[in-house]
Amino acid sequence: MTAKNYGPLTGIKVLDVSTMIAAPFGATLLGDLGAEVIKVEMPKKGDTLRSVGPWKGDEPLRWPGLSRNKKSVTLDLHHEEGKAIFKRLVSHVDVLIENFRPGTLERWGLDYETLKQENPKLIMVRVSGYGQTGPYREKAGFGTPCTAFSGHTFIQGYPDRPPVSPSYSLLDYITGVYVAFAAVSALYYLEKNNDSEGQEVDIGLYESMFRFLEFLVAEYDQLGKVRQRTPGLAGHSSPAGTYETKDGKFVVLVCSTDSTFNRLAQAMERTDMLEDPRFYTNSQRLKHDEEVQKIVSSWIKQHTQKELLEKLDAFGVPVSPIYTIEDIFNDPHYKARENIVEVEHPRLGKIKIPGVVPKFSRTPGAIRHRAPDLGEHNEEILGGMLGLSQEELAELKEKGVI
Repeated sequence: MTAKNYGPLTGIKVLDVSTMIAAPFGATLLGDLGAEVIKVEMPKKGDTLRSVGPWKGDEPLRWPGLSRNKKSVTLDLHHEEGKAIFKRLVSHVDVLIENFRPGTLERWGLDYETLKQENPKLIMVRVSGYGQTGPYREKAGFGTPCTAFSGHTFIQGYPDRPPVSPSYSLLDYITGVYVAFAAVSALYYLEKNNDSEGQEVDIGLYESMFRFLEFLVAEYDQLGKVRQRTPGLAGHSSPAGTYETKDGKFVVLVCSTDSTFNRLAQAMERTDMLEDPRFYTNSQRLKHDEEVQKIVSSWIKQHTQKELLEKLDAFGVPVSPIYTIEDIFNDPHYKARENIVEVEHPRLGKIKIPGVVPKFSRTPGAIRHRAPDLGEHNEEILGGMLGLSQEELAELKEKGVI
């Protein structure tokens, strides 16, 4: 928490006027790698994420991990004075991240062309459910419905049951990675080409997940096949799936290549399968997947989870125990990689949150400061950066602008 400001994005300034998860997570990733992130929130209310569980008493437990490395200022963009201050903030930053419903900023007179007059090099990353264009552009967009729209939900679950939505905000976090990727790509273009003009980046939530499903696109285009629900990596690799061990625990194993299956066959002492025309290539194993699964499941069931992992790891077979969060807290690899770190919290004392990813050798990112309380940095940003006096800040607060 007291580490100096460092990371590969040190010197970059980001204005985060987004709410909830997808776009704010992208801003957090930039902050983890050194960017100064100024988060704009509604006075008194703040980001709606502040009122999303899980909770401990009155404290939202998602906020500390998702909003670290940010400075909070309050600003109501419905007020003309708020808009004027916002424009001044835009002139000081490199990247603006927003996720209002398409057309909102335009109605407020804060469209990209207007903001570019304040900062010609401004990069504006825009996140919405369905993108800034198209017939559904104004449709309310949230992660779970957009996951269904992407085609992902339909293929999740079992064929004899309804489709299963992810149990957490998977699409939002994936989109956040795209937000950060888009921002640094646009920044790189500016620097590499010594350009003097920024650009808008348009991301639809559903598109982030749809981009992962190229196999569905090609399969339907070329084969006319509508893939149905199947658990695991059905149709990709054999064997692959979730298996129960002798002691009632579970592992995930996958042999995506023939070489990994060769190692599994050796571990099972079933090298005869390597010469069997039904099993010696992945394409053939997929045709006889039921037989393969029976052989592998039966063998795994003869070993405890610990015995199985030791044996398969020794042979280089891709396998993992299915971890609970308690297992993760107790795992030495997570500890060695600093995947869980402890930070200060103004009311809880300390709280554990995920560490910084990825790891840079020369310019490592860091959690430089905890997630902010609402409006905590009004004086630093609005006073220090924009030069507003104490009297002006007090008047703006009284009017409800900040």
